Amino acid sequence: MSKESNIENIRHSLSHLLAAAILKKYPDTKLGIGPTIETGFYYDFLFAKPINEEDLAEFEKEIKSLINKNLDFKSEEITSAAAKKLLKDQPFKLELIAELSKEKSPISIYRTGDVFTDLCRGPHVKNTKEINPDAFKLTHIAGAYWKGNEKNPMLTRIYGLAFNTKKELDEYILMMEEAKKRDHRELGKKFELFTFSEEIGQGLPIWLPNGTIIKDEIENLAKEKESAEGYQRVSTPIITKEDLFIKSGHLPHYKESMYAPMDIDGENYYLKPMNCPFHHTIYSSKPRSYRELPLRLAEYGLCHRYEKSGELQGLMRVRSLSMNDAHIYVRPDQVRDEIKKVIELHEYYYKLFGIKKAKYRLSLHDKKELGKKYFDMPEAWKENEQILREVLQDLKVDFYEAENEAAFYGPKIDIQIYSIIGKEYTLGTVQLDFAQPQRFNLKYIDENGKEVMPYVIHRAPLSTHERFIGFLIEHYAGAFPTWLSPVQAIILPISEKVNNYAKEISDSLISSGVRVKIDDSNETLGKKIRGAEMKKIPYILVVGEKEAQAGTIAVRRYGKGDLGAQNIKKFTEEITAEIKNRV
Repeated sequence: MSKESNIENIRHSLSHLLAAAILKKYPDTKLGIGPTIETGFYYDFLFAKPINEEDLAEFEKEIKSLINKNLDFKSEEITSAAAKKLLKDQPFKLELIAELSKEKSPISIYRTGDVFTDLCRGPHVKNTKEINPDAFKLTHIAGAYWKGNEKNPMLTRIYGLAFNTKKELDEYILMMEEAKKRDHRELGKKFELFTFSEEIGQGLPIWLPNGTIIKDEIENLAKEKESAEGYQRVSTPIITKEDLFIKSGHLPHYKESMYAPMDIDGENYYLKPMNCPFHHTIYSSKPRSYRELPLRLAEYGLCHRYEKSGELQGLMRVRSLSMNDAHIYVRPDQVRDEIKKVIELHEYYYKLFGIKKAKYRLSLHDKKELGKKYFDMPEAWKENEQILREVLQDLKVDFYEAENEAAFYGPKIDIQIYSIIGKEYTLGTVQLDFAQPQRFNLKYIDENGKEVMPYVIHRAPLSTHERFIGFLIEHYAGAFPTWLSPVQAIILPISEKVNNYAKEISDSLISSGVRVKIDDSNETLGKKIRGAEMKKIPYILVVGEKEAQAGTIAVRRYGKGDLGAQNIKKFTEEITAEIKNRV
């Protein structure tokens, strides 16, 4: 067994040991589910009386005691009636048993020695001696609705970390401590980038002036780069008639993530969750020739998705989002080269933003879900998945395959990127769509005068404004590069006598395209400098009577300290070059 698969078994086994520890102390606790997650596990419980995070140390101690007993994990298939009898005091388990019975699925249980039995398909370790008792930690508790539905009971979710070694655990905890300091929600408040309002609604971010500057700069970057690569920009409405989403397949495949319909003049209208059906409509608005392809349509379109309230997380998961979206309509002979260009565009952006590590996931369909979760076109799935696989192999990028992660209309490449402290994020995506062209009857006339169906490539290398800026806040810890920084330079006059000189410098820099502020408050110079450094402004320009007489400025660079006196013209040339080149 590989190290990667065994750690999954360890994490899953620890979730069962956690449940066993809980039941030993609180026998009347009702059990939810206990799956593995990326770095550990969790288990959901309904307690008779509340617990708090101070209780976790006691649960950890009991888990370690169970590990040291060298307990075996053994699976067993039993009848539905036997499962109901075994778990008669566990209502959530009985609900799951009823669902499995309806699906005529076998009922699988796992016994942990003679201390615990759970409804579970596994896999687990064979014996608890495979688990390092020093390489796991219970971290925190949170509320979670049963099955993620707000109408169901609120359970207490206990999270845990688990690794193969104590060293890996310690390194991850250290990284998470650093990540807390970089939490985009806290830094967003501190630097006045965005906010949320209960009056407006959950998951609907409001961009403040500073955040809007960053948002605009990223959109300008995308427009500039896409224009150079032959993209054409379009703009589409945020609502449409129901028929468009029936045609695209979003109803019913994506309905649970869409806002409820609005009745307008007796017809149902929906807020758009994505731009693709609109772009397909643009493509089909006139006859197309093979000479027009590839046709690249781009839009930072505003979309709305109904994410469950319990899953909302700052800018990382929202209900209102602006996506760096584009759809590329290509001939069969252009597919591979165009996908390669899109991946190269991803790589360009990653280098620009100082992202040193990216991992590609080839997201595939699941044959069992054809006709339900995915369009029932088995041969097309096979062909298109192989195309994406070959492109990734040709590019020699690090990738892995994941079944049952595709879009409902085709396979995709999801890109996992890592911040400067190693925290992983899922941002960009490249999707190969074989179903939408058929559903929208998209055609072009080939060189022989015949009607042919194009392929469609969906791509969003900069993700959404919301998620990407959330990532950048944490990646840079709020210390944005000069070209992105809301305030690029702040001028600190030492006294009122040089306020006019400070204004002259400000006007000069503003006319050169630099975002400047003046701090002419009555605070001491030391306090002004500390305030500017707390705001992580790239350049601090100190001016006194000496600088006014010499026509210079004393320059400080965030993270580097005092750079000494500089000629204003030279400084302007340097900072504008830094901004223009997006250093």
